[in-house]
Amino acid sequence: MFDLPFPALSSPFPAGFVPDIAHSTSDPSLPFSLTLPDRYPAAAMSGEARPRIIGHFSTLAEAMRGAIKMADEMEPDAAPRMLAILDRDERLVLAGAAANGAVAWCAPVMTAAEARVVVMEASQLRAQASRAADWLESDLATRLRQRADLLEARLVDPLWRAFATRALQIAA
Repeated sequence: MFDLPFPALSSPFPAGFVPDIAHSTSDPSLPFSLTLPDRYPAAAMSGEARPRIIGHFSTLAEAMRGAIKMADEMEPDAAPRMLAILDRDERLVLAGAAANGAVAWCAPVMTAAEARVVVMEASQLRAQASRAADWLESDLATRLRQRADLLEARLVDPLWRAFATRALQIAA
């Protein structure tokens, strides 16, 4: 679907920098949060990887605008960065890749059968990435992992699938 070259460990912002996103707040009682994945291998291996919250929003539309604002603040030559909007129960509402002042939102799966296909494809891509890494093909392994990330970004929580699809139709 998307063929975006973005390194798994890239950081579009200096360490400790949190972008200033319009209409965001640090109030965790708001229903939507814009997040970046925690890509530190130690956190992932220990099972303690938690998404880094960029801001909280009262509506999905505000969270989507916040993601675009964050993409605007990225340096023009920065690699694309995965973003996710979660609800207050940490269910995935919408995800996409931010770069060059825009966000390429991933279309949510609509059925459980489609979700199973996406999971199988992403698993196969990760297995291929592991083999490529064993063959010392790090660029290929990175690209395969990125494709798997983009596929998994479609795995929106069933509660939000129709709502997120409609939000993307309105935004287009």
